[in-house]
Amino acid sequence: MVKMGKDYYDILGIAKGASEDDVKKAYRKQALRFHPDKNKSPGAEDKFKEIAEAYDVLSDPDKKDIYDRYGEEGLKGGGPPGGGGGGSGGGGPGNFSYSFQGDPHVIFSEFFGGRNPFEQFFGGRNGGMDEDMETDDPFARFGMAGGGMGGFPRSFGSGMGGMGPHSSVVKKPQDPPVVHDLNVTLEEVLSGCLKKMKVSRKRLNPDGRTIRIEDKILEVQIKKGWKEGTKITFPKEGDETPTNIPADVVFVLKDKTHPKFKRDGSNIVYTATISLRDALCGSTINVPTLDGRSVTVSTTDVVQPGMKRRINGEGLPHPKRPDRRGDLLVEYEVKFPERLSQSARDTIARVLPRS
Repeated sequence: MVKMGKDYYDILGIAKGASEDDVKKAYRKQALRFHPDKNKSPGAEDKFKEIAEAYDVLSDPDKKDIYDRYGEEGLKGGGPPGGGGGGSGGGGPGNFSYSFQGDPHVIFSEFFGGRNPFEQFFGGRNGGMDEDMETDDPFARFGMAGGGMGGFPRSFGSGMGGMGPHSSVVKKPQDPPVVHDLNVTLEEVLSGCLKKMKVSRKRLNPDGRTIRIEDKILEVQIKKGWKEGTKITFPKEGDETPTNIPADVVFVLKDKTHPKFKRDGSNIVYTATISLRDALCGSTINVPTLDGRSVTVSTTDVVQPGMKRRINGEGLPHPKRPDRRGDLLVEYEVKFPERLSQSARDTIARVLPRS
């Protein structure tokens, strides 16, 4: 009885005896589903590697033939079919030896012709990928189903499959993140907006050695109420060379200086300058709002230093509850006269208490 060990067919979700085209389609579907750039669940990285190993075996006729007859154990001990001590059944695996030591990310990249399918098919906005793309063939939604992407050459499959005990893959280091400030106005934070940011970066040519410089537009969807300091990450959109994994590109939200308001969390603050007379006798002022209206604020009280008035619901949206808004705080600033006539001094001295 053959000891199968890992069930590579089950890993790819296909039946034993599946065609070469079925193996490619199954790898494409499973690799896109469990790629760590898209799937953040625990164990996705291990599953992604397991899928690469299954594809490496089932896409290679020699490895697949041995696996179908002798299972995983047959792949890991013996030699080419027909070699040494197999009895009348046509020979055992002989001294054939297989151990998967390939880089699943390299296999993934080579399968798609060196391109990043997430960039083209799952969108570049906010570095994210659409989570509703779980179809049997994601490329069908873009008119590319049926082998347009193809598989990688057999020579690559054998080389990266880790044939023999001496094969190894040197893991590339990833460059540190490239950080850019993303300046937004308070009006943009109020309503939300789409920012298009152009980045210039190095990219590898198809030969895997030479480099070109290209520009790319990254789209950042600014959500209502986002706080200053919010980070938006685009994975692996930095410079690419033969010896590195591209850096992540990170945008950090920064508030532009506003001519009328300053931000205080989800509240905004407006400074109203009034005269000393109005501060003592009462005043009515028109306070502007972020959406271009004005609100009338009156007070009959003496305006004390640091006094504030609160206008509910005229601030910025709360980031986690954008249907609710903070408040508009009116801070009073009293403007003192530069000089007083003697008669004014006498009148003030007569009217105002000493303490």
